[in-house]
Amino acid sequence: MKHILSILCAFVSFAAAIEHVRLAPDGNGFQRHPSAARYVPWGHNYSSVDVLERMAKDPARIQREFAEMKAAGTTVVRIHPEMPRLMTGPETMNPTALDHLKALLLVAEKVGIHVQITGLACYKIKDRMAWYDALNEQERWKTQAFFWANIARSCAHSPAVFAYDLVNEPSAAGTPKEGWYMGKMGDVEFCQRLTLEPGTRSHDDIMSEWTKRMVAAIREHDRQHLITLGMLPFPGAYQKAAGHLDFVSPHLYPKTGKVEEELALLKRFAWGKPIVIGETFPLSCGADDLRQFLLRSRVTAHGWMGHWPDESPAALTAMREAGKATIHSAIWLSWVELFREIGPEMTAVR
Repeated sequence: MKHILSILCAFVSFAAAIEHVRLAPDGNGFQRHPSAARYVPWGHNYSSVDVLERMAKDPARIQREFAEMKAAGTTVVRIHPEMPRLMTGPETMNPTALDHLKALLLVAEKVGIHVQITGLACYKIKDRMAWYDALNEQERWKTQAFFWANIARSCAHSPAVFAYDLVNEPSAAGTPKEGWYMGKMGDVEFCQRLTLEPGTRSHDDIMSEWTKRMVAAIREHDRQHLITLGMLPFPGAYQKAAGHLDFVSPHLYPKTGKVEEELALLKRFAWGKPIVIGETFPLSCGADDLRQFLLRSRVTAHGWMGHWPDESPAALTAMREAGKATIHSAIWLSWVELFREIGPEMTAVR
């Protein structure tokens, strides 16, 4: 930790002030505190690897990439610190990992970008904690609440925190045969089930009770930062739980030629709370369709997050200019260019 702090100390003197973010009193989005200036979340999911591992091994890269994101117009970054790095037992946190998280928030604070912290990430299959997956539902929920209590305690005073994101794309229930995880892509699984023992409870009640418990764990230590939940594009699965959240965060990826359908789906998440689209990207459509979706979604949504590439935008541009671009690199560059192009329109106060 000493080498990280020494780097950051040199960095601090160049930094701009950053304010806390709160819900706007009129319920229409967000505002900075204490200035009361409107705040528009416009940014990216960051790092395809464990962000705390990167913070431990290459803090200079974190600084550089946060600065690059800021230069592109970014106001918020969603991070996914891996739970196995943060926890060593059902009621034991890794203090070094917590220090790395606080160091990352300091980088964000000084660059002038807010951070949405996604919790309970167990994406890497090879790093899963056997003790964690052996817990029954109530033991698992207790450990998850312990996780959030400690994250909130560690981050409560940082103005760089935009929100706590309770878990990525949960499903209420499954069976012991299905197991705790789903959403597999290669050697990772991005989604979790909340219980394997639903009994007679409805999925709505399971999702709502779990959300209520996690929010309570956070609020014991942090009563000011916002709380949300990363939602699959199935509004019916989350509407009851949304009553415990500060804002709604669906993940929406428009398909080619189906912008109208995606806008209609977005409107189904309009439950009287601000909406931040926590994930979007030209994954199943081109930049033109995504541009249309984003610009038109401003009627309903109050914030948006795509994905920041692991390769720098400058490197991606150089590949294209040298005639060495791949389909993969071209898609990433199309997002960065679209993000820069429409950023002023997306973040303009209306």
